[in-house]
Amino acid sequence: MSWNYSTIRAELRSGVLWATIDHPPINLIDEQFVADLSALLDDTETDGSVRVVVFRSADPDFFIPHVDLERIAEYTAVAATSGGPDDGSLGTLFRRLSEARPVTIAVLEGRARGAGAELLYACDMRFASAEHALIGQPEVGTGVFPGAGAVRHLVRLAGRGHAMQVILGSEDLDAREAERIGLVNKALPDADLISYVERLAERAAGFPEPAVRLAKRRINAASLPPKEDVQVDAARFQVLARDPASAARVDALMQRGLQERSRTELEYGAVLGEL
Repeated sequence: MSWNYSTIRAELRSGVLWATIDHPPINLIDEQFVADLSALLDDTETDGSVRVVVFRSADPDFFIPHVDLERIAEYTAVAATSGGPDDGSLGTLFRRLSEARPVTIAVLEGRARGAGAELLYACDMRFASAEHALIGQPEVGTGVFPGAGAVRHLVRLAGRGHAMQVILGSEDLDAREAERIGLVNKALPDADLISYVERLAERAAGFPEPAVRLAKRRINAASLPPKEDVQVDAARFQVLARDPASAARVDALMQRGLQERSRTELEYGAVLGEL
């Protein structure tokens, strides 16, 4: 397998595919990233040499900040051919990620917000930099709604009250707080993070695959939301994304440097409170 993608750099070592998101300027989700993620899921489904996939970012500031708000129609059109037969949403594509044959691990060394955080939750495990990781769901503060799985995952990972706090507060959580409420498995110092994940990934990759696959399927059966709920949330996002009130808030954020390497993106939670 060549593992050639435009927005993801992939390297296979010891049964572990290291998938590094590299989509300048700040790793926004657009139609090319959706196509690449779908292709990677297709490739790892058929290549039995990949036992574990580890997602990380080439950008020290951003894992994935959110979707490209100027290309919602474009990435939705690609998702319609990538996310599966049921619908064309990011939620369905991320559900494919949760159900993928390999074990999936996310390494968060910068910021993951909106759909970027939802991609994190869709992975089987999440590990974060204690010094630099931030997680946030800014959708409600922007006038929309988390449409790619955050509601369903947060309630299951963190409980109803914490889900309310994260989604309705639209504030950033640092790695220690995310670990405390269950959004990440563990927050680790930068000096230990990659070596810890590498050991865990290679350990899982070395175990008998039938046992690993069965364990993953049964854990998913006990913990993943019904696909119909994911589709409902995706539809609600599309409705609010067209709402004039949401458009006005997005315009105000764009004027402050949204989707650029600016204070607005670096301190999104704080900036939302200033609008």
